[in-house]
Amino acid sequence: MSVITYRQALRDTLRAEMLRDENVFVMGEEIGVFEGSYKITEGLLKEFGEKRVRDTPIAEEGFVGAAVGAAMLGLRPVVELMTINFSLIAIDQIVNHAAKIYGMFGGQTSVPMVIRTPGGGGQQLGATHSQNIELYYSFVPGLKVVAPSSPADAAALFRAAVRDDDPVLFLENLGLYNTKGEVPEGDESVAEIGRAKVTREGTDITLIGYSRMAMVAGQVAEQLAEQGISVEVVDLRSLRPLDRETVVESVRKTSCAVICEDDWLTYGIGAEIAASIQEGAFDYLDAPVRRVAMAEVPMPYAKPLETAALPSVESITTAVKETLDAVGRRVG
Repeated sequence: MSVITYRQALRDTLRAEMLRDENVFVMGEEIGVFEGSYKITEGLLKEFGEKRVRDTPIAEEGFVGAAVGAAMLGLRPVVELMTINFSLIAIDQIVNHAAKIYGMFGGQTSVPMVIRTPGGGGQQLGATHSQNIELYYSFVPGLKVVAPSSPADAAALFRAAVRDDDPVLFLENLGLYNTKGEVPEGDESVAEIGRAKVTREGTDITLIGYSRMAMVAGQVAEQLAEQGISVEVVDLRSLRPLDRETVVESVRKTSCAVICEDDWLTYGIGAEIAASIQEGAFDYLDAPVRRVAMAEVPMPYAKPLETAALPSVESITTAVKETLDAVGRRVG
């Protein structure tokens, strides 16, 4: 078992998939000579050459569209968008082409492509470079959207994404790149897209998150365990397809739920999860479902304001304790 960073897990998996399948190639801004803004493509140009590691112009709509065409012709492009904020330039290609071609043409051609892109706040990159806008894409049938929180899941879900015959948006939070976790040596497991994971068993309350918030949820659960509070943590991992069953099953067991997300509260992923819980576990609930999200403002640049805008261990812990207090089940 090796302990590696989230960043290294992605790089190692990308290289392995390029070695496994010659149809896999990489394209994006500054991914070749510069080796990528976040060094996921470090060393790949030297190893695989310009044919399979393609530096592109600063023209997201153009190169995402080129990737759609390449995928239709049998290649498996892995597109790196420097940040999810820039996906808005390519949203027509993603939503109106990549997501719809298979259905519009009766399955005559698939679009096996991956769009890798980081997002999230906490890095003092300002309002237009610190967003989590995965909701835009999770809304769209025809796309698959995944958001792993650990190095092991990043590797297993990345393998699944590259090998999938549908377009996959692969979300990476900037705050996760340097986090570390165990990844089995020689592991070639392929995760099931659309399957959540219970990362910690508990009995008092269910805490639900994805990407960075799933990691933070684990930290909250660990701290509360020292106070005698048993928290079950569900990592969504996939936003489309969404594994409602695992969420509902957990809430039926604990009878309480708090959802945390690195996005705005209104119309968010958390709202969809809360609705799913209401439909599937209403008779089991002892308290209203709580949601914890970032402040409904453009992300501030100033560090104290940015920190205050983001959900935290403290804000999630408060929501958990208030929920348990409301039903008289708080232990500590």
